[in-house]
This record gives sequence, C-alpha cells and structure tokens, in this order.
Amino acid sequence: MASQNYDMINIEENDGTFDVYYDAEKAGFMEYKVKEGILEILHTEVAAEFGGKGLGMELVKTSVEFAKKNNLKILALCPYAKKMIEKTPEFKVLLVE
Repeated sequence: MASQNYDMINIEENDGTFDVYYDAEKAGFMEYKVKEGILEILHTEVAAEFGGKGLGMELVKTSVEFAKKNNLKILALCPYAKKMIEKTPEFKVLLVE
C-alpha cells in the first residue's frame, strides 16, 4: 500500500480505491479498476465538510501518477475526473481516445 503526504493530506492506495485523508480523517475516495492496460476512473467523492481544500484534484493527480507508473491509459468515467484531466495538458495525453 502506497501513500503520499502533502501537509495534512494523505492518500492511501487500496485495492480499487485511492482514499484521501485530511488531518488523519477520511475525507473522500476515488474508485477505479484496471483492465487491459486502462485505468478506469469510476467515481470520485469528497465529503462536503472537506470541500474547497483541493482534495478531489489530489485524487486526480494520484490517479494520473498511478497510470504513468504502471504504463496505463486513462478512461475517466467520472465526470469530475474527466473534466480535471481534460483541462490539464500533461494529464490529457493519457486519456483514451
């Protein structure tokens, strides 16, 4: 299990989810699955009380880093993740056409 630390933000990689913690409290998650060389981002959710802290974008960044590290393309079925990836040129190149 890998984790990343950004001040009070910690992201844990689990089987099928990236879980984000803010100040040691679980704040949200991203559901994904990997099949045939593609990282499918299914759903991203951050609890309302943690809104505005950039946690959703941290989950997107984590998924992109995971895809790069594992030579995967990304299929963003989650509307939020798709929007964030499409507006970031260095992320957009990983999207499945």
